[in-house]
Amino acid sequence: MAIRPTADTQVLAGRPFPLGAHPEAGGVRFAVTSAAADAVELCLISDDGSERRIELTERTFGVWHGLVPGVTPGQRYGYRVHGPYDPVLGLRCNPAKLLVDPYARRITGRMTELRAAQGFTGDPRRGRPSTTDSLGSVPLSVVSSPGGPDTGVKPEVPFEESVFYELHVKGFTQRHPDIPEHLRGTYLGIAHPVAIEHLTRLGVTGVELLPVHSFADEPSLVQAGRHNYWGYSPLGFFAPHAAYASEPGREVEEFRTMVAALHAANIEVLLDVVYNHTCEGGADGPTLSFRGLDAPAYYLHGKRGHLADITGCGNTLDAGSPTVVRLVTDSLRYWAGELGVDGFRFDLASTLGRPRGEMFDRDSTMLTAITTDPELSRCKLIAEPWDATGEGYRVGDFGAQWAEWNGRYRDTLRDFWRGATDVRDLAYRLSGSSDLYDHNLRRPWQSVNFVTAHDGFTLRDLVSYDHKHNEANGEDNRDGTDDNRSWNHGAEGEIEDGDDTGIVPLRLRQARNLLATLLLSTGTPMLTAGDELWRTQSGNNNAYCLDDETSWLDWSSSPAAESMLAFTRRVVRLRANSPALRQPEYFEGRTTPSGDPDLIWLRPDGEEFGEGDWFDDRRTLCMWIDGSNSQARNREGELVTDHSWLLLVHAGAEPVEIVLPGREFGETFKPTLDTSTADGSPANPGTLEPKSRVTLQARSLLLLRAPRREP
Repeated sequence: MAIRPTADTQVLAGRPFPLGAHPEAGGVRFAVTSAAADAVELCLISDDGSERRIELTERTFGVWHGLVPGVTPGQRYGYRVHGPYDPVLGLRCNPAKLLVDPYARRITGRMTELRAAQGFTGDPRRGRPSTTDSLGSVPLSVVSSPGGPDTGVKPEVPFEESVFYELHVKGFTQRHPDIPEHLRGTYLGIAHPVAIEHLTRLGVTGVELLPVHSFADEPSLVQAGRHNYWGYSPLGFFAPHAAYASEPGREVEEFRTMVAALHAANIEVLLDVVYNHTCEGGADGPTLSFRGLDAPAYYLHGKRGHLADITGCGNTLDAGSPTVVRLVTDSLRYWAGELGVDGFRFDLASTLGRPRGEMFDRDSTMLTAITTDPELSRCKLIAEPWDATGEGYRVGDFGAQWAEWNGRYRDTLRDFWRGATDVRDLAYRLSGSSDLYDHNLRRPWQSVNFVTAHDGFTLRDLVSYDHKHNEANGEDNRDGTDDNRSWNHGAEGEIEDGDDTGIVPLRLRQARNLLATLLLSTGTPMLTAGDELWRTQSGNNNAYCLDDETSWLDWSSSPAAESMLAFTRRVVRLRANSPALRQPEYFEGRTTPSGDPDLIWLRPDGEEFGEGDWFDDRRTLCMWIDGSNSQARNREGELVTDHSWLLLVHAGAEPVEIVLPGREFGETFKPTLDTSTADGSPANPGTLEPKSRVTLQARSLLLLRAPRREP
């Protein structure tokens, strides 16, 4: 139990940096930044809920700091800030509101009463400051000890070998029958051998965790009696979310244990991080931390003091503020260094390149600070290259060190397999999206390719619904995108067992087509947890507030789930063993040592595509990849050779006859993957001769291997 200082405690000056609460010299040194404050009180909260206020009198560089003897790890605390309250200028200091330390390593409790947490009375933009004390109604910071379980050796998987797997910490194991009940839905649940075995057998090289920074429910959810499930509502950028710990108060240790278990399995840990807004929402939201400390230093404001919102979440962190730049980079270094994280996916990353809300700049202060940091520059850095505005849609526009979620890839694949587009754009997506990324020193693997993600339909729902069905969210089905590019294949939603329409087999084949195309495309594939288990959300494409069976993975067995899992494992393994299918350089039409170009596009008649062929309304494409000079290298840096590959994709409603290339491409062709079968094993596995004719089934994909030809 924490020890509180006695009445005659003398607060020592301490140092301003690093910020946060740090045990040292027989006590704890506290440091918090606020240029707006006239005075700052440290509030130590006892077990009975009472508080002891200690004024921090030292102020250096705008940082209020002091070393308090006798305080130990486990002490709950917060800050009260005295200063100007003038919403017209964006200033909202209010000492009645107890504030969470932005640098707290642990955060406990939650907001229980929105009215008590609000810093205003009357009009939030013109009213007076609230005098209601928020203590007892808001979360608290907790002093934590440094260190903990070793996080193991970082796998440092080369980007071109990576296969990411996006998962939710709770949803992944909450319903797993073979994981002890007290570990389900926790960091230790992911660390359990059963969960690790699933990931390793699947073949993924990295897990991308939905937000694990401490988060809080948005005001709208509090008022509706609902809770945030996804976690895109951050409160603390240093504290692991406490609800994912199996034992209260041990979230830091359990997070580190999870990282160690994944690293031991050669699996990297990437975090989905939300540095674009906070849970405090708009002007009518609560005052929990940043708003009360120094709102203009943290948030983007307009000329009349109103909050500028380019995130769609009520507020926007100002990427041009030195306070925010320091907060973000300090947070990233903590997770990468102390907690062993290997990389980050930045939610609404375009906002980080828009200081003061201005035009996007790939060389902005924030983005440059991240990529030039000695530790962060070694991490995998992935941008979600858009925000809530038209100016923020920046797919392909980030700098040399950034990978990006490729939304163009997602849209093209969905459109092609539902018959809504031809092969012209598909060719770019299959070959690494050079139209988007072959500039500014970028590589093909910087295109993070995906078909589904947490936001939107699951793979099963993508082929089962034409429209969203979000009624359970309590917003009259108004939330969530209407641009799903989905196809129900003739009936909306689930179909009862025994139906003989042929819709279900077609849906399964289309799902295999989407998965196979994703994993065989040049670039870095990302799978969504549960797609390999044939998971459904019953047509809900925005289940952000549904912490129930809608969102949790269903581990129960079914023929469809078993076949989809077997198929996914097959294609991931095929990709891992085939360097030519994951090349680190763009195809250039260069002549390889075998005498053939590195990439050739072929028509169904076996002839090469001509210029005019790209403008025909075609639904069939044949892609030849020469593996004799794949540009891939082994861990020793040596170039490796591979088989050559012929990928046949056909989105037409009727079968099509394909003429295989001549002998100059290969002596034989061996079917290797076939989406017309449940597990991807070729329906006709026999070796084929050059110029053979192959019937490609309607809406199917076939991959053929030609013998390895050494340079």
